[in-house]
Amino acid sequence: MTVLESVHAALATVQDPELHRALPELGMVKSVEIKGSTAHLEILLTISGCPMRDRLQKDIESAVTAVEGISAIELTFGVMDEEQRANIKKLLRNGRESFISFAQKDSLTRVIGVASGKGGVGKSSLTANLAVASAQKGLRVGILDADVYGHSIPRLMGLIGQRPTAIDQMFIPLESFGVKTVSMEMFKPERSDAIAYRGPLLHRVLEQLLSDAYWGDLDLLLIDLPPGTGDLAISLGQLIPNSEIVVVTTPQIAAAEVAERAGRIAHQIHQHVIGVIENMSQFPCPSCGEPMSLFGEGGGEETARRLSQLVGSDVPLLGKIPFSPALRTGGDEGAPVVEADPTSVAAIALFDVAEKIMKRSKSLLGVRLGIST
Repeated sequence: MTVLESVHAALATVQDPELHRALPELGMVKSVEIKGSTAHLEILLTISGCPMRDRLQKDIESAVTAVEGISAIELTFGVMDEEQRANIKKLLRNGRESFISFAQKDSLTRVIGVASGKGGVGKSSLTANLAVASAQKGLRVGILDADVYGHSIPRLMGLIGQRPTAIDQMFIPLESFGVKTVSMEMFKPERSDAIAYRGPLLHRVLEQLLSDAYWGDLDLLLIDLPPGTGDLAISLGQLIPNSEIVVVTTPQIAAAEVAERAGRIAHQIHQHVIGVIENMSQFPCPSCGEPMSLFGEGGGEETARRLSQLVGSDVPLLGKIPFSPALRTGGDEGAPVVEADPTSVAAIALFDVAEKIMKRSKSLLGVRLGIST
């Protein structure tokens, strides 16, 4: 193999940090020239001001300088034209126009909506931590922050102020803690801007966030739904009929009555309610170690009992997440507790719930595997 061929082979091992495809496959390698022991490379970025340029440069330099006979690199960056970007979009979508990949019959991505009857129960915090916990277990995970009015996932995931890369009408989800993340907040001119969408427009927003993002191959997509039983909860069932629902509540018995409504709506639109999570549960007193129940007891069990009765089958209580200042602090600082303090009681409980959710993988029954005999 010549030095030129070896350099091309080395570049084939370098992936775009956002698209996770090899540079030659994406058409990003414009030219390679060898002069003496120096490799002169011209690489095309998808957009001007690509946020991953420095990381890409480092990866290219690491791969090419390892080639025998190469001691230096002259690397220049250009920018793709519209036709080249269109070719990438076509490649990533397998030649199809914008569509929701998770709604296709051959999709193996498990889509779970995280719902609650009311706000303030810690639904978004649990969504972020369950996603990171699942990613730590080896799953390819995404979060869609569908809480259009009260989006908080960017802060919880340490992504405040960051915006996704756009390729024409397609955009690349941001990634944090191994989790791909999309939120309406990422597309607002200012974080403080309020959103006042109604009815059909809300449906369209959810549809675009699902279809215009290049999610790649995911094992699990968690969708942080708005609290209550509004338009978006119904839209999820319409756009992704095979999506499932997990209901978050607190230990208060009064909260169980409200939480049941979220599960009831899911049942009415034929979504599978996979379980209930009780947040802010009993925790050990930091002074004496005695168990404390700030918000009462029994809400999770009561919600699970009511939903089991409603659907006619077992809706289990997946777990109780203890009240934890570390969980709150981690959210404020953009460091999920399962990452920042994995041995804390809250993190251990979250890992346990994630494990229970992961155990039921999607069936291959009826899926075309492309195997010929």
